[in-house]
Amino acid sequence: MKVAIIGTRGYPYVYGGFETFVRELSERLVKRDVEVHVYCQRNLFKDRPAMVNGIHLHYIPTLPGKSLNQIVHCLLSLFHVAVSAADIVLVLNLAAGPMGWIPKLSGKKTMINTDGMEWLRPKWKGLGAKYFYFGAWCATKLYDKIITDADEMQKVYIKEFNAPSTVIAYGAPPFNPVSPDLLKDLGLEKGAYYLIIGRLVPDNNADLLIRGFLASSSARKLVIVGDVPYQDSYAQNLKNLGSERLIFTGYVRDQTVLMSLYQHCFIYLHGHQFGGTNPAMLKAMSNQCAILALDTSFNREMLNDGEFGMFFEQSSASLAKKIDDIEEAPDQLNDLRQKVQTGLGQKYNWDSITGQYISEFARLMTPDK
Repeated sequence: MKVAIIGTRGYPYVYGGFETFVRELSERLVKRDVEVHVYCQRNLFKDRPAMVNGIHLHYIPTLPGKSLNQIVHCLLSLFHVAVSAADIVLVLNLAAGPMGWIPKLSGKKTMINTDGMEWLRPKWKGLGAKYFYFGAWCATKLYDKIITDADEMQKVYIKEFNAPSTVIAYGAPPFNPVSPDLLKDLGLEKGAYYLIIGRLVPDNNADLLIRGFLASSSARKLVIVGDVPYQDSYAQNLKNLGSERLIFTGYVRDQTVLMSLYQHCFIYLHGHQFGGTNPAMLKAMSNQCAILALDTSFNREMLNDGEFGMFFEQSSASLAKKIDDIEEAPDQLNDLRQKVQTGLGQKYNWDSITGQYISEFARLMTPDK
């Protein structure tokens, strides 16, 4: 069986949710005797080996700008894969939703993972939002199989497009204890800071989280890990707030340091709104964080309606009040930290997830009876 994976930055470029997905899934597929081909954005790779860790790599050009980057890369990749020897094409980007017909010209079987509700993300305004909604609708018509990564996202596709899907979640990393000594270079101590992980974009409600924290009476710091890889007024305005209570680290590429930040924070704040299963939340769960998350159906699914975390409404005032309440009774966090990891189970296990994908590949390859 030969599987081509299209729609991400590539492999082994792993700073990002879907890139981590590609790494975790591809390496496991190869170990199960699946031939894997990953399509990479050529401009991101100085060295371009044809194979890494048994995974075949194809470097396809694209435009450098952020707006058309995904669309152009997916389009060229799909034309390339259409004349390849791949049996199945797994697409990880709704930008390719309207392009599902291309690999079918040569009889390929197709599958698309929808990720989040791209059409609602603030970064895609106007025409961009319309394109991604159209892309999601096209995906339900042009692909052989739709994968949603959460039960709540499955409901969205039934409600919006009357389209069934198969739920296969995103995986969580294993727990590996890391020393708090790694925090010293950042001027931090265990339990002395709140933590945000994610891009500084409106989609993640970064401004709401930061302003809500600043409106609280907490004496702790707020550590913001992440940035945007381009000049952006929204991100710069947040950095210009200039409070001594805020620490902007930028990207933290050392995974050991990142895990230390998770494991030793007072509370992990989560403002992601439009996705399904969120990788940053899974890392917080696997690293035994006390989690305070925006109250959405997706976050409630992951935290089992409050069994494994707490929620705030979508306003800075709600977050500030919740922080103040927690600061007055911090002992309640111990119970959350002790049991949050138990919320992962097989649903978020990479080996189990790989088995589910292989089963779906096999179904696509089986002729209708």
